[in-house]
Amino acid sequence: GSLVVNYPFDDDEQGIAIYSKSPDDAVFQQLALSYSKENRKMYQGSPCKDMYPTEYFPHGITNGAQWYNVPGGMQDWNYLHTNCFEVTIELGCVKYPKAEDLPKYWEQNRRSLLQFMKQV
Repeated sequence: GSLVVNYPFDDDEQGIAIYSKSPDDAVFQQLALSYSKENRKMYQGSPCKDMYPTEYFPHGITNGAQWYNVPGGMQDWNYLHTNCFEVTIELGCVKYPKAEDLPKYWEQNRRSLLQFMKQV
């Protein structure tokens, strides 16, 4: 897990971790930022220092392929074949949080979710 909003493209023609700009890159960045700006820890860009000390996401967002390459990913497929503008929202450094931590996750993401829905 991590704490970041990941947007297309998730892969590139060379199969390496490099920025892979979609035709709607500016829109995807706007959508991703609308979410991350409302989550202080996400927006700071280094949310999982203990687990991933070198990982940094400026303003809490990343182009998928720049982070790591995922050929044939669902968000790219949906974008290319159904015109669905999809992002992947990683909600925390712990991939499987404990049930008692879920209210904390809600509070950290409630405003982000509302702001994200306003983008429609």
